[in-house]
Amino acid sequence: MILSIESSCDDSSLALTKINTCELVFHKKISQETAHFSYGGVVPELAARLHAAALPKILEEVSKYLKEVKAIAVTNEPGLSMSLLEGVMMTKALSLALDVPILPINHLKGHIYSLFIAQKERLPLGILLVSGGHTQILDAKSYDDIKILASTLDDSFGESFDKTAKMLRLGYPGGSVIEEYAKLGQKRFNFTIPMQRSKNIAFSYSGLKNQVRVAVQKLGENISRQDMYDIAASFQDAAISHILIQCEKIFKQNVFKEFAIVGGAGANQTLREKMRILCERFGIKLYLPPLEFCSDNAAMIGRAAIEAYRLKRFVPFEDIKINPKCAQAAAKNGTL
Repeated sequence: MILSIESSCDDSSLALTKINTCELVFHKKISQETAHFSYGGVVPELAARLHAAALPKILEEVSKYLKEVKAIAVTNEPGLSMSLLEGVMMTKALSLALDVPILPINHLKGHIYSLFIAQKERLPLGILLVSGGHTQILDAKSYDDIKILASTLDDSFGESFDKTAKMLRLGYPGGSVIEEYAKLGQKRFNFTIPMQRSKNIAFSYSGLKNQVRVAVQKLGENISRQDMYDIAASFQDAAISHILIQCEKIFKQNVFKEFAIVGGAGANQTLREKMRILCERFGIKLYLPPLEFCSDNAAMIGRAAIEAYRLKRFVPFEDIKINPKCAQAAAKNGTL
């Protein structure tokens, strides 16, 4: 089996995956959401301390399986440097103790392989990756051949939900609460859809966030619960419409027979439904990972690690490094 470790942001997670069958033998995640709630976002130093406490606790639950572990996979890029370091340090200690090799895994590839947990991979696929840190359209042909067709110029889809929730004083994380508020609101605020008339295929959420900020400031202390519902509904509609417009541009240029949505923000039900309708228009089959594997988790890292294991992508103990900002570099050269 492969023991996989995920600690890229604020979720501490371990998993065990059978190499030959892809069977998920064990998976557990400890969330830090309540610890970061009052701050309106993840506090890196706090996240690192919580990982240091949580990861060993989960490891105790899999101790009886350790003699069957043939490799240890760990997220080493991208993410919060202090959080990544906790997982990498545990990986190094276990690699020495068990005398097994290390497989460093790109967190974004992990999200892609969340589609294939406990099953064979189905590539090639077009992929929309939406999370708290990333918004990308990918052309994934194989584990090693993943091209970035579009990426965000500034903020991500998921981050814009978190910041909107923070501006409305709704705590962290913001994705689920904004989605729930949007169900009770009307599209009363005329927020402009980003890059609506641009010929470029890219994403941008900084301007939309600023529109929300201005709306909240104008309402001031007089903001009502219905105002919040309406801001959430108006924001979510513009944020998702932006994605649909960019995806439609891609669909007109690229012949995708199959497409998928991955990433924590991909759990948004409105986005899923509207993307389903768009894919149907173009005759594209849409795949979605189970909701439990949308957010950061070690099961997806373990599934990606099976492909890395087969390709013998082992890294010597002394050479494994963290790379918090690999996504920006990847966007520049167009590959993951």
